[in-house]
Amino acid sequence: MSPTLRRRPTILDIAAAAGVSKSLVSLALRGDAGVSDATRNRIVGIADQLGYRSNAVARALVQGRTATVGAVATELANPYHSEVIGGVERAADDLGFDVLISHGRRDPVRIVHRIERMLELNLDAIVIVSSWAPRDVLVSAARHVPIVVVGRLPELVDGVDSIVSDDEGGARAAVEHVLELGYRSIVFATSSHRPAALARLAGYRAAVHPHAPVRVMDVSDHAGRTITSLLDEPGRPDAVIANNDVTAVRIMDAALDRGLRIPRDLAVVGYDDTTLARLVRPALTSVDQPNDEIGRIAMGMVQERLGGRTTDRHEIVRPRLVVRASSQG
Repeated sequence: MSPTLRRRPTILDIAAAAGVSKSLVSLALRGDAGVSDATRNRIVGIADQLGYRSNAVARALVQGRTATVGAVATELANPYHSEVIGGVERAADDLGFDVLISHGRRDPVRIVHRIERMLELNLDAIVIVSSWAPRDVLVSAARHVPIVVVGRLPELVDGVDSIVSDDEGGARAAVEHVLELGYRSIVFATSSHRPAALARLAGYRAAVHPHAPVRVMDVSDHAGRTITSLLDEPGRPDAVIANNDVTAVRIMDAALDRGLRIPRDLAVVGYDDTTLARLVRPALTSVDQPNDEIGRIAMGMVQERLGGRTTDRHEIVRPRLVVRASSQG
């Protein structure tokens, strides 16, 4: 038989057990300086005996703050999103905030629902690690709480802070690296048509055009041409620049299945420099976005907004190429 759930004790129960007023209990539990140490210790001891836990929702109604920030990602399966949120969480800890994490599983409708749900919970701010939230949703949300978007939006949104990487510069660095190593049949493989991927494509085009043919392939799950056709077709490339680490690792996996040697037969460069890049063998050369730093910048923006900043802030972080065995064995 299931145990009967006990009613949670309240400050009224503590007041009755201690023989004091509800107001005095509230002051003692908040650590107010107007309560003597002896009285506070007695009240806290009784609260512990009763199994009292503070009601965060009620406290938020009184104080006007929840000390909790929401973090919404496109998906957590991509290490880039989870690593940025990890940076948000570490910075939040330093600032005395908790973080409520959710993701949309690559579903735009679900992402909107997650943002709306966090607004209903009266969180102090929301960091959105996604470019998929519609403009009208961002505008509406920013009327209620500070909103920071980590990701390249189609256009800036008034009232919303943002953090982006220099995606074109990162892709150019990747192309210049493989060109210097002597590769000349260089494909840009993308699984996305979002603004960040398009900016990386532009950087690839600008860097490769004077030296080699421009070759672009869509390797998303719904594309007609797949990674298999990329590697099996005549004129197989000798280097691939992928729009993210997940795509790069998929390409490496397919190449190794075909007996190709990396990087001798095929050099591969990823983007984001996530944990994946360091775990696969051969280790993946990748463009490093400082994921932890990005999370910390986002929390800094939140703190500034809560402190009264009203002007929008837009940050561009500079990526760097981390060379590993997948391109320079």
